Amino acid sequence: MQTLEQLKAELKALGAEYAKIKDVPPAERAEFGRKINLKKQEILEKIKAAEEAALEQDVTPIDITAPAAPNQPLPVFLPSENGSKHPLMTELDRVVEIYQMMGFDVVEPRQLDDEFHMFDSLNFSKGHPARDGYDTFRTEEGYIPPAHTSTMQHRVLKAYKKNLEQGKNIAVVVPGRVFRNEDVDATHEHTFYQCEGVYVSKDCTLGNMLGILREFFEKYYEQKLDISTQPGYFPFTEPSLEFKIEKPKTLGGKKGEFIEMLGCGMIHPNVLKMAGIDPTVYHGFAWGGGIDRLVMLRYGLKDVRYFESGKLNFLKEF
Repeated sequence: MQTLEQLKAELKALGAEYAKIKDVPPAERAEFGRKINLKKQEILEKIKAAEEAALEQDVTPIDITAPAAPNQPLPVFLPSENGSKHPLMTELDRVVEIYQMMGFDVVEPRQLDDEFHMFDSLNFSKGHPARDGYDTFRTEEGYIPPAHTSTMQHRVLKAYKKNLEQGKNIAVVVPGRVFRNEDVDATHEHTFYQCEGVYVSKDCTLGNMLGILREFFEKYYEQKLDISTQPGYFPFTEPSLEFKIEKPKTLGGKKGEFIEMLGCGMIHPNVLKMAGIDPTVYHGFAWGGGIDRLVMLRYGLKDVRYFESGKLNFLKEF
């Protein structure tokens, strides 16, 4: 039986046969070429079989954590530093801690959700463009990687409805990872983090929400901040607002310069009804904003892609 090296040598030698075609009488060239091609195909099939057999025999396990291949000299440099916490996780803990100090419970979201919690429970109409697959990822089974942490609103309202029955309020934040069909660039990622806030009581107002958000951002950026709002639109809030803060000093912000941070508003009566809460008795507000954006502004980062890149030089800065 020929070895793999012998077969490769035979294939190489076959190249000389092709050079002889010009010397073959024209009437015989077609048959001559056909035989050479047939021979070449036979050799290639034998080489493929030999390579597959060699792979099957080589069953030595590979330790991918080893600093070098077996019987090879170790590299001059061996990493000895301990790993560190990812900057997004560090800042996510900080965000949660601030809300907890204000009396909010924390709920972990789903990594896969369904059409009902993603859209129906949030007052999205059947023809809403956000249901289009161009904006939302879907699995073959029909599940949805959440495009926003608002998918947890219905679950939070139902789970904490007992608080209202006991004369207490619903105050919950939901920090988690979300996924969108985005064109990735310096300010857009398909995978990022958000923090959702939900608050319901008998007498809460839009002013209460603005006060909570202002307190949060002042604690997070460790400075006094002016705030501003402008009208927005979200199917699950009415009225809906886009919330802005004074540009932080970390970005060289000056008085009167504002930057949009999140969407918010009073929870739509239909959303409360869907969770079995009477909107004529109780009122609520909700908000949702990106964690990545918070961190970028805090540290003056220019490219959101660094967070998911695995760049060690970037991660070591934190």
